[in-house]
Amino acid sequence: MIEMFVAGIALDVRNGHPIVLLNDESKRRALPIWIGKAEAMAITHALENHKPERPMTHDLLLNTITALGYLVDRIEINELASNTYFATIILKINDPSKKLDTTKPIDSRPSDAIALALRAKASIFVSAQVVSEGTIPANQEKDEEEAKEFKKFIDDLKASDFKKSKGQAD
Repeated sequence: MIEMFVAGIALDVRNGHPIVLLNDESKRRALPIWIGKAEAMAITHALENHKPERPMTHDLLLNTITALGYLVDRIEINELASNTYFATIILKINDPSKKLDTTKPIDSRPSDAIALALRAKASIFVSAQVVSEGTIPANQEKDEEEAKEFKKFIDDLKASDFKKSKGQAD
């Protein structure tokens, strides 16, 4: 699992649908997830620390979770199948004495899980499978610079740079 962070909400220029963008820590990979307008608004409110007068749906969910003695430990975006992302909210018993260490996984849409994680200040993790299949380069300039450096390294290699190890056959 790779920890990722919400970079923001964007609009798909082709159809106007909202997209939540997650970035890895290095900001080299971005995971775009198309979401609904209501979820985009909920994520935007959480990013802006907007506190409504009355609890909205994700606030209500977080209030219910904490009232039942749990906390949102983390969320995991753990699968990509048929262009659909799947997520899990990991709840943990809120036990300050640490005598109880019970977790409960809850199936969720990624957009709802992200909105909840932001409110709960919980980490967002993405599986290696989803990162490999769903992310796009977020810093093409840096990628190109590294590719040039690697090509120069390869071009400058000579056979004499490789030494035979002890015990290695000819």
